[in-house]
Amino acid sequence: MRSPSGIGVVDKSVMIMEALEAGPATLAQLVECTGLARPTVHRLATALVHHRFLTRDVRGRYVIGSRLAELASAAGDDQLVSAAGPVLLKLRDATGESSQLFRRQGDARVCVASAERPIGLRDSIPVGTQLSMKAGSAAQVLLAWEDHERLVDGLRGARFTPTVLAGVRRRGWGESLGEREAGVASVSAPVRGPSGRVIAAVSISGPIERLSRQPGRKFAGVVVAAAHQLTEMVRKNPDADHGLNEERK
Repeated sequence: MRSPSGIGVVDKSVMIMEALEAGPATLAQLVECTGLARPTVHRLATALVHHRFLTRDVRGRYVIGSRLAELASAAGDDQLVSAAGPVLLKLRDATGESSQLFRRQGDARVCVASAERPIGLRDSIPVGTQLSMKAGSAAQVLLAWEDHERLVDGLRGARFTPTVLAGVRRRGWGESLGEREAGVASVSAPVRGPSGRVIAAVSISGPIERLSRQPGRKFAGVVVAAAHQLTEMVRKNPDADHGLNEERK
């Protein structure tokens, strides 16, 4: 490990995470690799799992957790937001409805860019708004391709079912009717990083009266096209710091 900072608990936690950079490891392997006492490694690893900096694989080994990927993504949001701006404006104009880009942060999804319908009744979601991962088409999209453990956890208390998420994966888009808020419909599609991992969700939302009770049939094509456009922007410049450089995650 690089020179210590002098803050023991932080230095030891970093040693554990750096040891896992090479791949999954058992508790015994972490003890051997770090040279730390077994009770210390166990205590710190348990805390890191609690905060999702580490997780356990199907064999019980420790692996790097999703929280590090989320923080890395947040660090580069500005470039993704800049790319999303014109795409969301075009999507809003094509559908006549407010459009948004959502990123997952922990147990919430955050609106990082939006283009609101200028007049009339609209579903207003300002940038920075945190919404539940338990309801809405964007939540469906951000959860549908997660690993089994996070998928099971995300479905607890959710307004949607495993069958709904299976449909999202099959079609490549999600829709909701009054899941997040009564009277509001939405359609969402995934934005993917260079490795194919879902990193964001493009959405439109508005009153059910305008989007209809089958909003996906009406708008999925244009929403998916917008998501694909953002995906291609990311893939054409994979070395740029979009906060999406999955080689570092």
